[in-house]
Amino acid sequence: MSDVLSIVLKRLGLGVITLFVISVLIFGAVEMLPGDIAEAVLGMGATEENVAAMREQLGLNQPAPVRYFDWLSGAVVGDFGVSLVTQTPVGEVIGPRFANTLFLATYAAAIAVPVAIFLGVVVALLRNTLFDRVANVLALTSISSPEFFLGYILILYLSVKTGMFPAIAKISGDMTFLELLQRTFLPALTMVLVVVAHMMRMTRAAIINLLSSPYIEMARLKGMPAWRVIIKHALPNAWAPIINVVALNLAYLITGVVLVEVVFVYPGIGQLLVDSVTKRDFTVVQACCLIFAATFILLNLAADVLAILTNPRLRYKK
Repeated sequence: MSDVLSIVLKRLGLGVITLFVISVLIFGAVEMLPGDIAEAVLGMGATEENVAAMREQLGLNQPAPVRYFDWLSGAVVGDFGVSLVTQTPVGEVIGPRFANTLFLATYAAAIAVPVAIFLGVVVALLRNTLFDRVANVLALTSISSPEFFLGYILILYLSVKTGMFPAIAKISGDMTFLELLQRTFLPALTMVLVVVAHMMRMTRAAIINLLSSPYIEMARLKGMPAWRVIIKHALPNAWAPIINVVALNLAYLITGVVLVEVVFVYPGIGQLLVDSVTKRDFTVVQACCLIFAATFILLNLAADVLAILTNPRLRYKK
């Protein structure tokens, strides 16, 4: 157990260092934007006095390192500053949007993960058959298609032509759970089509890679059915790579949702990021980028830990 704890602590330390480097890059990217932030916020008609007052309010008169550590120390405790557009705390702006994004990602994951693992097992059982080839072609097509393209295709056929689902994922607090699922089905399906293909192919590859193992051959020689060999012997030993690819795709569902939310006008953090870039609301942009980075790092850490727990060979140094 001490070996597992030391590995987890080492991964956590690396994650903190990575997040620190990313925060420097985010702050530096905003600093390198052309023009004066105060002038961009106030507009072209602002007077010099107004610009000077805005610079004082934003702390732009201080050196960049001082402003960075002030921002970072606030971000650590959840204080990302004040929105330049609405003059409300960034946490209050991001909180409901991030909750909407988490709901959409959870909705998509609840469909994608079991479907992907099931299809991966099926195509591994039927490898080198027509079904396997067709499934691989469809998976590659789905992976190669941009999210916004899939979204527009779904809107065309499931909204415009049939009217089964709304083209715009407009939600409100007074909706029932079933209404919420119906309104958000198209953006969730778009994300499912992208991540299912990748997870299915990795599940198939992990299982097929184990089918040549001696214990699998022994199970076959005993007359065990092929499906039982895969379910009882191959799948438990393939959990480590499957968990890794599932965690990476879950990270995508949260951090790569920007295009999907824009296509369906879904009120999530991705749509907020795009709107904030358009309005040059830099405090919100910085907070969104840092939240995306932290989410991705945490899910990668969870993938490493779960892979170690499911595969004892990863707990010891070679």
